[in-house]
Amino acid sequence: MATILIYGFHAVTSRLRVNPGSIEEIFVDAARQDPRARDLLESAKQLGLRILQVDGKRLDGIAGGPRHQGIAARVTMVQQPRHVDEVLEGLQGPLLLLILDGVQDPHNLGACLRVADAMGANAVIAPKDRAVGLTPTVAKVACGAADTVPYLTVTNLARAMRDIKEYGVFIIGTDGEAETEIGQADVSGSVAWVLGAEGTGIRRLTREHCDTMVKIPMYGTVESLNVSVSAGICLYETRRQRN
Repeated sequence: MATILIYGFHAVTSRLRVNPGSIEEIFVDAARQDPRARDLLESAKQLGLRILQVDGKRLDGIAGGPRHQGIAARVTMVQQPRHVDEVLEGLQGPLLLLILDGVQDPHNLGACLRVADAMGANAVIAPKDRAVGLTPTVAKVACGAADTVPYLTVTNLARAMRDIKEYGVFIIGTDGEAETEIGQADVSGSVAWVLGAEGTGIRRLTREHCDTMVKIPMYGTVESLNVSVSAGICLYETRRQRN
């Protein structure tokens, strides 16, 4: 089975907590003797995991750079669902989904997954083409959410949106030129929020499969928000209306 490298304390700690059996080996900078590192290593030892202490330069090489916080792990890839039905079948209560149409920056995807986890989203859905996958950078930025939120990549996003509607999900696109503001829309039921890539927004065909479009009002001088910030606002608005 294929393996990937994850790095950073949040990513490795989350994998230890959620799926320790998928960890093949852990690399740690031998110079790290702080309580945070000791606690993580103690948890790994209790689970009988293989731990390799290496110098910082070698860890830089293993992780492909210095942004590893002194910890990395080689793990078996978590099997991601392939179809919408695999995620949504049998779920109880109103659904909350996030659809990302062409987000290519791994930092943005990682942040979106983190927001989705925080707001209790059932899944994040994206096209396979012209979109970033679950890279080590995504896992690090997601702070563990890459292991807890299903990330479903689909060959045909329009078809996936049609399938989602069969579950009674109302699909809402975001556009700065929309007439309706986010707070004016009823988003308390089963909803899927659609956000486009930075700079290009939602593609035409994706837009055509949205049930409505809303905008996040801007009161300052900036014209747009980072996609993960927009995702947080949209997902929170659903949670706010449900309470």
